[in-house]
Amino acid sequence: MKVSELSENLKPSAILQLAADIRALIAEGHQIYNLTIGDFNPKIFQIPDELKDEIIRAYESDNTNYPPGNGEVLLRKNISEYLKNNLGTDYSENEIMISGGARPLLYAAYQTLLDIGDTVLYPAPSWNNDAFTYLARNKAVILRTKAENRFLPMAEEIEPHIRDIHLISLCSPLNPTGTSFGKEELEKICDLILIENKRRNELAVKPLYLIYDQIYWQLSYGDTAHYHPVLLRPEMKDFTLSVDGISKCFAATGVRVGWAFGPKKIIGKMVSLLTHVGAWSPKAEQIAVGNYLTHTENVKSYMENIKSELSFRLNEFYKEFMQLKAEGFPVDAIQPEAALYLTLKFDLIGKESAKGQKINTVQDITNYLLHEAKVALVPFSSFGASSDSVWYRLSVGTTARNDIPNIMNNLKNALESMRVTV
Repeated sequence: MKVSELSENLKPSAILQLAADIRALIAEGHQIYNLTIGDFNPKIFQIPDELKDEIIRAYESDNTNYPPGNGEVLLRKNISEYLKNNLGTDYSENEIMISGGARPLLYAAYQTLLDIGDTVLYPAPSWNNDAFTYLARNKAVILRTKAENRFLPMAEEIEPHIRDIHLISLCSPLNPTGTSFGKEELEKICDLILIENKRRNELAVKPLYLIYDQIYWQLSYGDTAHYHPVLLRPEMKDFTLSVDGISKCFAATGVRVGWAFGPKKIIGKMVSLLTHVGAWSPKAEQIAVGNYLTHTENVKSYMENIKSELSFRLNEFYKEFMQLKAEGFPVDAIQPEAALYLTLKFDLIGKESAKGQKINTVQDITNYLLHEAKVALVPFSSFGASSDSVWYRLSVGTTARNDIPNIMNNLKNALESMRVTV
């Protein structure tokens, strides 16, 4: 059966394949600790009670018809105020658009900012930039980032490509690593873009744009601060399209309310594009979120609680992995900074288990941890890193506090069995 070249060559999600393996093991009766998905167990992390009440009220008031293409004005106005009060940015409701989560916004941004054949620069590992680039029929410059830089792209790595690219796509805090840009490095990247756009302006050509995905920004822990390009360099406002939403900070991945903010013209074109796709957030949820964001004390209380719960889990896992490392196990971890994720290293290539199972590839590591430790983790290769990268993402949104000792015991036992080298 013939289909389009675009659909024929679209790569399937490696995470979905791993999910199929997990489901098969669960169906066989195994207890699997699934730490792969960037989501929440709603029995552990519920959406705010006040938001749930607002959603119910919105449906009871029969808000079930089409919303405006750019989103309910109540919501856009209250997002404008929320960003001003909590982030420090100044965007009017006409510089904000609403969609059914962040994904349609990122897709629309690629389609709006880029012509076919343009070049996108993004780091690896990072989430879904490869798919968005492919769907927009663009070329890619992929920066293979380094553990010593917390897997964040550095300005000096971007600079050699600056004249040949049309878009830089960044995420901070970063999925899959949970690490965030520091002020100085983000300033350097902004300065590169501004200098390049001064040159392009003189040539009267399309500028270099920046997509800034900050969906995890409110889940920052300890001394970690979140920085926004436009606050560091106000001149960046003409070139920056930001993506945000409620899915992570309010454990509301299924409620589907995301927003973008940026230059009015770009937002208008994205609205027009997504109007044809119909990727709206439901009207009732929009009205509910618009009302909920004005519950300042409730929002603050909820944020304090979810941050406390997530940071506890991340830091417990980090502490346990550092203990394993100190005991001589071939593991490592990067101290958690933000989001739901801990970055882990399992340096098992070239080893074999006491049962004689040889570990020759990253897929072997993933399978060994899944089948022997009953722990499912996502390798960075699923996020565009090289196929031989032994770094992994651990996600804590589905983990109960009392799961942590069992998970670590399983992993330690599996690693004990790996002390026999080939």
